[in-house]
Amino acid sequence: MHGLAVTTVEGIGSTKTRLHPVQERIAKSHGSQCGFCTPGIVMSMYTLIRNSPKPTMKQMETAFQGNLCRCTGYRAIIEGYRTFTEEWEQIQNEKRLNSGVCGMGDKCCKLQNATKSVNGSVGTNGVDGDGTSSNSETNGTNNFHYTADETLFNPSEFTPYHPSQEPIFPPELKLTDKYDKQYLIFKGTDVTWYRPTSLKKLLKLKSMHPDAKIVVGNTEVGVEIKFKHLTYPVIIQPVQVPELVRITKTQTGVKIGAAATLNDVEIFLRDQIKNQPDHKTRIFVAMVEMINWFAGKQIRSVGALGSNIMTGSPISDMIPILMAAKSELEVQNKDSGVRKVVLDNKFFVGYRKSIIKPDEILLSIHVPFSHEDQYFQAYKQARRREDDIAIVNAAVNVTFKPKSNIISNISFGFGGMSFKTVTAPKTEDKLRGMPWNKETLEVAYSYLLEDLPLDPGAPGGMIQYRRSLTLSLFFKAFLTISQKLEKCVPSIKLDQREVSGIRGFQGQELKSSQYFTVVPNTQEKTNVLQRPIVHMSAYKQASGEAVYCDDIPYQEGELYCSFILSAKPHANILKIDDSKALAMEGVYGFVSAKDISEKKNWWGTVVHDERVFYSDKVTAPGQIIGLIVAENQDIAQRAARKVRVEYQDLEPVVISIEEAIKHKSYFADPHRIIRKGDIDKVLTEASHVVQGECRMGGQEHFYLETQTCIVIPKPEDDEMEIFSSTQNPTEVSKLIAEVLGVQQNKIVTKVKRIGGGFGGKESKAAMIAVAMAVAAKKFNRPLRCMLDRDEDIIMTGARHPFLMKYKAAFDEIGKILGCDVELYSNCGYALDLSLSVLERAMTLFENSYRIPVVRVTGYPCKTNITSNTAFRGFGGPQGMFLVECMAQHIADYLNRDPVEISELNLYKEGDITHYNQKLTNCTLDKCWTECINSSDYYNRRKEVEKFNRENRYKKRGLSVIPTKYGIAFTAPFLNQGGALILVYTDGSVLLSHGGIEMGQGLHTKMIQVASRVLEIPVEKIHTSEISTDKVPNTSPTAASSGSDLNGMAVLEACKVIKERLKPYKEANPNDTWEQLVKKAYFDRISLSATGFYRTPDIGYNWETGEGNVYNYYTVGVACTEVEIDTLTGDHQVLRTDIVMDLGESLNPAIDIGQIEGAFMQGYGLFVLEEMVYSPKGETFTRGPGTYKIPGFADIPAEFNVSLLKGSSNPRAVYSSKVS
Repeated sequence: MHGLAVTTVEGIGSTKTRLHPVQERIAKSHGSQCGFCTPGIVMSMYTLIRNSPKPTMKQMETAFQGNLCRCTGYRAIIEGYRTFTEEWEQIQNEKRLNSGVCGMGDKCCKLQNATKSVNGSVGTNGVDGDGTSSNSETNGTNNFHYTADETLFNPSEFTPYHPSQEPIFPPELKLTDKYDKQYLIFKGTDVTWYRPTSLKKLLKLKSMHPDAKIVVGNTEVGVEIKFKHLTYPVIIQPVQVPELVRITKTQTGVKIGAAATLNDVEIFLRDQIKNQPDHKTRIFVAMVEMINWFAGKQIRSVGALGSNIMTGSPISDMIPILMAAKSELEVQNKDSGVRKVVLDNKFFVGYRKSIIKPDEILLSIHVPFSHEDQYFQAYKQARRREDDIAIVNAAVNVTFKPKSNIISNISFGFGGMSFKTVTAPKTEDKLRGMPWNKETLEVAYSYLLEDLPLDPGAPGGMIQYRRSLTLSLFFKAFLTISQKLEKCVPSIKLDQREVSGIRGFQGQELKSSQYFTVVPNTQEKTNVLQRPIVHMSAYKQASGEAVYCDDIPYQEGELYCSFILSAKPHANILKIDDSKALAMEGVYGFVSAKDISEKKNWWGTVVHDERVFYSDKVTAPGQIIGLIVAENQDIAQRAARKVRVEYQDLEPVVISIEEAIKHKSYFADPHRIIRKGDIDKVLTEASHVVQGECRMGGQEHFYLETQTCIVIPKPEDDEMEIFSSTQNPTEVSKLIAEVLGVQQNKIVTKVKRIGGGFGGKESKAAMIAVAMAVAAKKFNRPLRCMLDRDEDIIMTGARHPFLMKYKAAFDEIGKILGCDVELYSNCGYALDLSLSVLERAMTLFENSYRIPVVRVTGYPCKTNITSNTAFRGFGGPQGMFLVECMAQHIADYLNRDPVEISELNLYKEGDITHYNQKLTNCTLDKCWTECINSSDYYNRRKEVEKFNRENRYKKRGLSVIPTKYGIAFTAPFLNQGGALILVYTDGSVLLSHGGIEMGQGLHTKMIQVASRVLEIPVEKIHTSEISTDKVPNTSPTAASSGSDLNGMAVLEACKVIKERLKPYKEANPNDTWEQLVKKAYFDRISLSATGFYRTPDIGYNWETGEGNVYNYYTVGVACTEVEIDTLTGDHQVLRTDIVMDLGESLNPAIDIGQIEGAFMQGYGLFVLEEMVYSPKGETFTRGPGTYKIPGFADIPAEFNVSLLKGSSNPRAVYSSKVS
């Protein structure tokens, strides 16, 4: 960073001064939920408009390639930021010209005195939505902004952006190049960093330090140091050496300096493509296309092409292209001249090892021009289209004899098929001289399989898929090149149906709509219920001012914790050696089971079956053996790596559900059985029966903020203050009190907000907090820990994998008569919440279908992997997946449209579930009908069928899926909520309740409820941190019950206050709220109140099958169209239409955002995300490099969400339903 100006999100705007338009727009467009990702997205957009004040949509999409969000579903972010784009301005200009309406909307001077009216009952905000202005401030200081019209947000209200408003770049950096010309040396304890400014100095340094690492962007070495714990005493950065960053055109091609960034390479090559004849730049075109899929814009701006080569990754994106192109490298050392090396099959001699000598420097890469009879194609297949490593990549370079289809020369480059990038020499030799036709294609297939073998146990897995990809990618090249050859060799003409194999998936401009019921004109503006007000923390999150757990300032004397985790799935611990760690300077000590009694060394959510510290035996990787306490994070983590643990392996090691079944490894056998009717009789007598099984893998929560905790011991009475990123503060306090042997009233847990949870912080946060509390007591010092991503994944578990088996009986039209179902859940090493997850899967497996006779049996499998835990849906998605597979099976059997089977079996009002709960206010049929109509299902189905007839290698599918999700905790005692209302004499209100804010807008909704009851503006109400000394015995913010339980409690508390003020209001009807409060105060009337709510008529007897499991159901229907590439498995979601019944939505903007985010998380679960374990239970997918959640490019090209009109719910606060 030497000599550079660094601008952070805090530096571009603030709620205390003035928000930057980039910050304002993401907030007002509802693009910030938990907010942990928001500063990064804000700065990506800010960087873009600083470089391109009027960017295109394509540039905006590219700018976000390196950003991820787990909450929003991305749509709101894109729609808010598209208002900066060139296309948006063109649309608005056209509208103004066509309509004669001022672009300032209601801010037009001619309309300032006009009365605003709102018409219509349904609002929409789509690609063309403009809306009109409300009375809210536009500089972001009003946290409760809402539009008073029919849109979720109002672009005409955005503060105009002009580049002239930006700060001037520091003149001291702009007017001098002295910082660039300085030869720099930075020396630390473990590393010396050199930045030479000439080739001579660079060669001398490499001669003196042949083992030194040369870095440009530090994108690879940084990872190796952090995660592989490698050390490099000498690091050299050559970014100021002119010869290594220069890019020039030569007589025969382009010479690229080894340290030139990929971004600079792309810019230069694009210029060549623009100015050179097409036939000369075919290799450049392939390179530019591949660079676009390489990481994100941020990485490409610092990573270099030469680094990509020298890293030597076998799944490099660029090396296959350079190898197939026969690129030439220039290398040099101090004592000899430049030597040239061809990047061919002999260049790499081992895994990440090349023929370049230790004292040599890679100077440049020469990429040749292509020729008129030469064709070049390159491909990359990854799990996620953007910012992902390749599974397999390929490049094909073919030269034909002039004006013919006879192959003169051909070369390949393949990544992901060996320990290094490889060519296909036998295939190349065989194909030379052969005609380019389908007969040759078949020959090529057989030789490619011989050239590219993969052993069954090859690293990376997916052996058959990877081998088939090599053939598919070559076939794509064959089709593409054949189409281009048609001009000179007409006999090659392709069948039109085959052309679909050429076309790749291109980004499409987002279309979207959001429909919701608009409040009537008669509703007071101060009554913000059912209005789309902005998330109360959105502006703070957009400006970087929102405080998360690790943002809390350090306490005096604070130390840092780092965990020592088990590395074995099943083993005795023979010895723990902490001597080397304790010898390090800055280390205060090691905490283990020795620091706690055997009786207290247990914890658990339902059953105390987990150790605080494991000392004798471990039963899964990731269990806590101990922790190091040190001065800071760096010392603590380095010391933790020095603790040595000796093991004795034990058998069996049970990883999969199948292995658990084999060893009869269950927590209960079975846990539960639900029976309704005689299923054996139905299966015997039915005319039609199908039998099958399906499985669902796990899913990592991947909340953006990892588990974080601060423990502060107090000076007296064994008190402790805990700041935790938990969804369950009461449980954290309770478990710490139990382990330390103190009363729970001594342990106060506080939560301001958390950066995403999704269930992953419901129980697992306590595991971190309890261990840290033991350490804090031992050292009597404040302690802090924020897990690294890999630690978080290894320690905290994921969604439960399920194996599900079914037998289903049905009649000739597809009416389901009964089913026998077995559910096997992989719980991991401890129970955690697994039994409750299994119970919910058993009660919700039928999804939205009436099945009169049922037997469902649940088996909780005990395995040697990390204990799995709550995740959004909590067993529901697994169970529902089973019945949808069953319905599809029935449809296939009867040769009918699955939509017909679903519609035939849909629940209706008054139906009884298999656990004997009657459905009331059931709107499934309404949601179904609206979704079928709004999605135009039947017409689009015909279009899909036509598309599939006309395209051989691209196919489309159209699906309609209903959902019915029960709302309540299945443990009845948890269905309670509390609130505390404090009214101050200035009329301001402090609201505390039992729920935590994790992005779902809970605090915002609670303020809306309080504002409605007290009839005061939302600006007068504030929620501080959630704390167990304000509202005791809280239930976790989970089970989709947060707004129901806490909303009703807030309602009750506010009613108490309102009732106390009622006499003053009746006596003084014209008094303001503030005047009423002061009069009550002077009359010594209490201005604080608690509210409590317990869900009525809830509780289920599992033995008798009586009672209500759920309070009510949230239902919805989605129609999705997908296109897949049958050659590679790649796909694109073309359109999604969702209709949800949320009753009278408390906040349509928040609820629609939750729906969109949940859809994308579900998309990730079923299509993209994959947890991978080794045979020994080790988690391979430990971070964003190996575990892929959906990105900006994965959202449906058309995304429509509608909240069902005319619905209400008498069993929740203000007739709402949770989203």
